[in-house]
Amino acid sequence: MIDLHSHTTASDGQHSPTGLLALAASAGVKALAVTDHDTVEGLAEAAEAARAHGVELVPGIELSAFVNKREVHILGHFVRPDFPELADYASRLRVEREQRMVLMVERMQRLGFPIRMEEVRALAAGAQLGRPHLARVLVERGWCLDVKEAFDRFLGAGKAAWVERFKLDGAEAIQLVHRAGGTATLAHPGSSRIERYDILQLARAGLDGLEALHSDHNPSVQQRYVKYAKEFDLVPTGGSDFHGEQVTPGRRPGDSPTPPENFARLRARATSQSTHAS
Repeated sequence: MIDLHSHTTASDGQHSPTGLLALAASAGVKALAVTDHDTVEGLAEAAEAARAHGVELVPGIELSAFVNKREVHILGHFVRPDFPELADYASRLRVEREQRMVLMVERMQRLGFPIRMEEVRALAAGAQLGRPHLARVLVERGWCLDVKEAFDRFLGAGKAAWVERFKLDGAEAIQLVHRAGGTATLAHPGSSRIERYDILQLARAGLDGLEALHSDHNPSVQQRYVKYAKEFDLVPTGGSDFHGEQVTPGRRPGDSPTPPENFARLRARATSQSTHAS
């Protein structure tokens, strides 16, 4: 199995890179992309664990960006973890995420929930702060049943504790991934309610892949996005988007795998990007 979307404690995942690779290997995953949000800090540990378990690691990142005022997530696959621009971007986002989290905690406090930043930081354990960390605090304190409820009630876009974030243009995200020698894939378009025109815009900007086979996509949604991928010459990919049992219940590494022939096509595009970048 080939899983091109997963997360660790370097961002908002439950398991360390070592723990994630162990779970993936036990589930029969042969190639795994670690795609933490806005950071590559977990990739060195993931690479070592991947070698120990005989799993191919696809070094990755997931960038939050915008197209037509709509938030999209761009997966970078086969990126160079030591590429300076990625480290610079991650540093900038770490500061921005900290500031944003302070504001979200303050909004929760005004709603009557006595949350402290120290709780969120402790749960994040040094990782890039993200809304799932705050959501897990709400669950642990008994104010929400699960992470989904926390997002639906408080943390989703437009909800009471929502705070706008730094807006990276989708085309800029694609170019950043390309400069790092990687391929750019639009993540979970169905879950993000991405329309055909949005995909067209990103395809014109150099998008390489479309995550049609996501864990949240039912068969009809998968078919629609596979059709768009063919129309715009994008590689249809798949991934579990596994964050851990406490964050994404019901998912496991290897869910919604990428077909081997599509993985080979994406790798070929990465080779082309590396050639152009050198």
